Amino acid sequence: MPNVIPLSLPNMLGSTPYTSYTYAYPHKTAYRTFESPLPLHEIWQEADRQAPFLYLHVPFCEMRCGFCNLFTTINPATDFVEDFLRMLKLEAGQVRAELGPVAIARMAIGGGTPTYLEPQQLERLFGIAEGLFGVTPGTVPLSVETSPLTATPERLQVLKDHGTDRISIGVQSFMEDEVRRSGRAQQTSTVHQALTTIRALDFAHLNIDLIYGLPGQTIANWEKSLRAALAYQPEEIYLYPLYVRPLTGLDRIQQRSGHDKDEDIRLACYQAARDLLLEAGYQQVSMRMFQSKRATVQNGPVYCVQDDGMIGLGCGARSYTRSHHYSNEYAVSARGVKAILAEYIATPAEAFASARFGFTLDADEQHRRYVLKSLLETGGLDRQSYQDRFNQDVFQHLPQITELLTLDLVVERSGLLLLTERGMAYSDTIGPWLYSAQVRQRMEGYTLR
Repeated sequence: MPNVIPLSLPNMLGSTPYTSYTYAYPHKTAYRTFESPLPLHEIWQEADRQAPFLYLHVPFCEMRCGFCNLFTTINPATDFVEDFLRMLKLEAGQVRAELGPVAIARMAIGGGTPTYLEPQQLERLFGIAEGLFGVTPGTVPLSVETSPLTATPERLQVLKDHGTDRISIGVQSFMEDEVRRSGRAQQTSTVHQALTTIRALDFAHLNIDLIYGLPGQTIANWEKSLRAALAYQPEEIYLYPLYVRPLTGLDRIQQRSGHDKDEDIRLACYQAARDLLLEAGYQQVSMRMFQSKRATVQNGPVYCVQDDGMIGLGCGARSYTRSHHYSNEYAVSARGVKAILAEYIATPAEAFASARFGFTLDADEQHRRYVLKSLLETGGLDRQSYQDRFNQDVFQHLPQITELLTLDLVVERSGLLLLTERGMAYSDTIGPWLYSAQVRQRMEGYTLR
């Protein structure tokens, strides 16, 4: 592996708080084709199959937003959607046969926009989870993503009938001029209608996604969006800083215009939102997630992201155990996504029994993932739990954590390593700083389609 220059944390802190989002570790851009396909029954042989997360990915949307780099395609032909659902069922059956007995702890349907599907297609989607994995209504916590335009009463009723207790809706902004400049065709009246319908159906948990740092956005208008969201008393609010990523619509606009970017107000927006939400009775769970103190705990089997695996179904889903992460290939461009989807539709059934593209986590990578998935949330990293898990103190494995304490980004209290207020604000710098040289080298060398 070529030499990778160590990252200087002080230099990173002096630049911007926004390096990249550590949603998962490692990122899909660190995945590569395995030397030979890995049979799923071998990957899951030593994994605990009594509490995996089941994730179904629907790669369709009614529009492609300018900031979006997710694996999705817009307005596919009806026949193609039908072909996708047929292949998803085929994949699910093959995966279920390879894994043997499993007891799903939680389930989510994401995308894309799952509610792009028609009501009868959503029924079929739930039928796959219920028929092959035993996820019947009310047995496990179930979350589904939606959009304002597709959150129709008919679709939402299907979600309700199948036990969905959490709805996550991507609003992004209540200001029409902001979403328009972001390449998103959305009327605020549609947003309010969708939220009103969701509340009328009495889903237990409502999450609203908002984005700060949008083109032309001001702190005053950002606060207006926050207050508009709070009017619906959501149990959760996710606040995402804008990233203009390669091959997205906003990236193309910036490349064509040649104009300087707007002043970066993201940190100021984050701080304003944090103060407003804390005052409104929310508690901070991570840099992005705020949860109402009124929110009830979702009942169901316990799932721990540090310990339990994920079974991902659908062309854009990822799956993982402690030692292996795998998926289909990843793309952002319309052409790249369509090519990968075409390959998925043509996949022979037996091919779903193996993983071909992914990442094998050695001991060092497993340690890093555990640290990242613990430290970047308010619960923090328990040193004793880490010691019990890996037979090593976290400072022995990652001595650079000492630098986080020195720079007042982390504090230790009663054996817990916790982000300070400043550390939480700089989560998107701390995360990438803790990546291994191997993961960084792979991510930097990935050719994005």
